Amino acid sequence: MQKVIAVRNNKTVYRDGDKVIKVFNEEFSKANILNEALNQARVEETDLNVPRILEVAKIDGKWAIFLDYIEGKTLETLMKEHPEKEDEYINLFVDLQMTVHKQKAPLLTKLKDKMNRKICEAELDATTRYDMHIRLEGMPKHSKVCHGDFNPSNIIITPEGKPYIIDWAHVTQGNASADVARSYLLFKLAKKDELAEKYLNLFCQKTETSKKYVQQWMPIVASSQLVKGKKEEKEFLMQWINVVDYE
Repeated sequence: MQKVIAVRNNKTVYRDGDKVIKVFNEEFSKANILNEALNQARVEETDLNVPRILEVAKIDGKWAIFLDYIEGKTLETLMKEHPEKEDEYINLFVDLQMTVHKQKAPLLTKLKDKMNRKICEAELDATTRYDMHIRLEGMPKHSKVCHGDFNPSNIIITPEGKPYIIDWAHVTQGNASADVARSYLLFKLAKKDELAEKYLNLFCQKTETSKKYVQQWMPIVASSQLVKGKKEEKEFLMQWINVVDYE
């Protein structure tokens, strides 16, 4: 094994030649690892540029997923290196997300099922939880591919300018506006408030979606994000959850 690319709480990502190896900690659920590999395989069957899954194996007793290595820089890195191109990059970001939402993968988990499960597990009082379940049930059902963690660090641009979308662990099929609400909250959590607004306005403009409609998803998405149990995020997310209605 060669270079460490990324270290997360529960996994380490290595590059080994033309392969990427995601090695999970022993306590990580085997079912979740196999589900992530299955999700990736399902997405490979769409028209999107994604790294191919090569194999799932054990390394020194730890589960690992082997994928194609994609040469290039993340969109996040490019945005930091070329702040003058922010508008161009955020346009590309929105176009890519729209391309994701045009795909169908009928065997993926349904977004509403996953969100209901996460709301059940969130640290919320019973009344708020009930309210979120009712809100979620009232939202229109769709079957679009939703990445679930669509942010500039999960897009790699090759030296030839070809974009690849990575990290499909949270993919579901459902309502695209829920996916947009999550991307918006991820920008806000990263303290990129201006970029968050620019992104949301651009997405709504390009897709002719009402901004208020996307905002209706935000308390629901914030509730499901609480499951991660990050103390530094809780106060911010609770502010979104406690917003009753948007003007």
